[in-house]
Order: sequence, then C-alpha cells, then structure tokens
Amino acid sequence: MFRISRMQELMKGLPRGTFERFVSERQADKHSKGFGCWDQLLAMVYAQLAGASSLRELTGGFNSQFTHHYHLGTVPIRRSTLAEANGKRSVDVFADAVRALMAEARRRLRKDSQTLLYLLDSTSITLSGPGFDAWTKDNRTRHTQGIKLHLLLAAHEDRPVWQSITAPNVNDRDEGVKLALEAGAIYVFDKAYCDYNWWHRIDQAEATFVTRFKRNAAVDVLRTLAVAEAGSVLEDALVRFRHKRPGGGRRNHYEAPLRRIVVAREAGAPLILATNDLTAPAESIARTYKDRWQIELLFKWLKQHLKVKRFLGRTENAVRIQILTALISYLLLALYRKTHGITHSLWELLAELRVTLFQRPSLEATRYRRRQEQLAEWSIRQPGLFA
Repeated sequence: MFRISRMQELMKGLPRGTFERFVSERQADKHSKGFGCWDQLLAMVYAQLAGASSLRELTGGFNSQFTHHYHLGTVPIRRSTLAEANGKRSVDVFADAVRALMAEARRRLRKDSQTLLYLLDSTSITLSGPGFDAWTKDNRTRHTQGIKLHLLLAAHEDRPVWQSITAPNVNDRDEGVKLALEAGAIYVFDKAYCDYNWWHRIDQAEATFVTRFKRNAAVDVLRTLAVAEAGSVLEDALVRFRHKRPGGGRRNHYEAPLRRIVVAREAGAPLILATNDLTAPAESIARTYKDRWQIELLFKWLKQHLKVKRFLGRTENAVRIQILTALISYLLLALYRKTHGITHSLWELLAELRVTLFQRPSLEATRYRRRQEQLAEWSIRQPGLFA
C-alpha cells in the first residue's frame, strides 16, 4: 500500500490547486520551460527545512530523493534553472502563498477564548558584498545595509498575520499604518511607530494600542491615578496632547485623553508607556508591553533555524523569494504540528523533519506494529525465548 512522505504531508497545508491559482492569476509560469513555480516552491521549502546552504547542497539532496518527485508533482532540479527562477520569477506568487497560509493558520490555530494580542516589529537582515551592493548600497542606513522584514504576530498562537519586506531605510511607521485594524484587538509596538494620527485611527477602530511615548512628547496631565507602592509602576496618569499641530504642518487628530504609565526597569531609564486603555490596571498594561519581546524571539528563531541570513542568490528578487519561503516553511510547520497533535516545540519538530523529510511515517508505524505483534505471538509460543 502506498504511503505519503512527511514532505507530502507537510505540503498539504498549501494545496497545489490553491498555489496554482495564484500562479495563473500572476501568469508567473509564462516561459517556465518545464520548471514551474510549484517546482520552485518545493525546492525552496526543501532548502529551508533541510538547512541547505548552497544550490549544490540543495539540488544534491533533493535530487537524491527522485522516487518521491512524481508524488510531489515535481521534477529533478538543475542549479542554473533554479538560480534563474529565483532571480526572475514573480515574488508576488510567494507573497500570495504566505497570505493564504496566514489565513489558514488563523482559522486553525486561533484560540477563540483569547484576546487578540498583536505584536508589531521589524528586523534588518545585513546584505553586503559582491552582488548585494548593487541594490543595497543606495538604501543603507547608519546601522545596516540590506533588507528589512516587517511582521505582525498574533502573540497567543505564535503565528504571523501580516508581513512586508522593504529596504532598511523605509520608516517602520510608514509600513505600520498600512495594517487593516480589527475592533477589540490590542496592538503592541515600540516608539518607532510613533504617529499620533495612526494612534487615533486605532482608537477610532475600537482597538487598543500599547506603545511608548517619545521623550519630547508634549502632554498635559489631566489627572493622576493611584499606583501600588511596592509595584514596578512609578506613575499612572490621564493626559492629553498639548499641541494640535506638533510640527511639519500636520494636524494631530488625537484629541481624546490617553494614559501615560511610567514603569521602572532593572537597568536603564524607566519605560514611559502610552495607551488608549483607560480602565485596565497599570501593571496589566505594563505586562502587555513586555509581551512585545515574543516577536523578537520569533525573529531570532527564523534567523537561527531557517535560511534568512545566508542566501542562495544575490539579487533582490532571489532574496525576497527566500525570505518568503522561510515564512511559508514556518507556517507549514505550525499547521503540521497542529494537525498531528505534536506537543514538542517547533524547533524539535524541525530537527526531526530534517532527517526524516522523505520517510513514510505511516508505513514505518505499520511495520513496527506488525513486528511487535509478531514478537508477541512468538513469545506466547516460546515463552522463554523472548523473556
């Protein structure tokens, strides 16, 4: 009896029909010459899961499993063909796949009893040297040269719900304001996203934000609130912005009161938090802001365990495709873990898949069960032999 491999099981999270619809809409397989976007996707997901560090390692490992190609609906890979596809194929197809997987993860991983807590942040990926300099030098900043990944993370499920890839000199705030806001959700972000009119939009959308004031924020204190003497909260006050036109000819539409909470830190200056939540305990709001570090842990996980630091191609197109296939792989792993009721960590699952990606687990389990039944039968017939 035929059994599917773990790779095939994993790819069930993104059905081929769904992906091919994106390809058709974008006409991305035009002039593909027998190596389509589906083949490219499988190769790049394999590279992420197997930890391939070069095109030679990728093609050698993938092509060695030729008996699985037919059932995956793919073909052997040539290094030059994959390199050309990564350099020229539409990035939008892979971005569509990420959005589809995010929607599927929302449906299957969301915990209805939990408040929607969203964490927003970005991370820079350094890219310099031959091949990279041609497109990264002009957009570099004082701190980095390369590319920037922006993510919105649903904190309680560890699932990304939105992504954007930009040059490093693109302001985080300019990407953040593109988000579609959800009523009842809590958005946590740092002061890089300081835009009072965007805060106003969040408030008008009946959502909550928790962020930090900048040092030069001009506010008037309307009323101070009581704080616990032994807690980490040093101050809790209702405030209002002092200026309707803070500068640059822009009008500040945020006229309602908001809250300023000052929180002590073990090292460094206190945190000065801003929120439109006027009722929750100050300690609870401080804990919510500290949850922001979960997205930092996700960035660290992606960089340590998937291929988003060392790239198989040096063009901007190839880099973007590789980052998107890293997100696709992460979401496929999360869905696989949920589907199979796996309780150990995502890293442990990835480590297991790296050495069993083309095994057929159902077949292995069947063989093991039959062997155990056979041993049990022999044990009954010859009790002393298997004691």
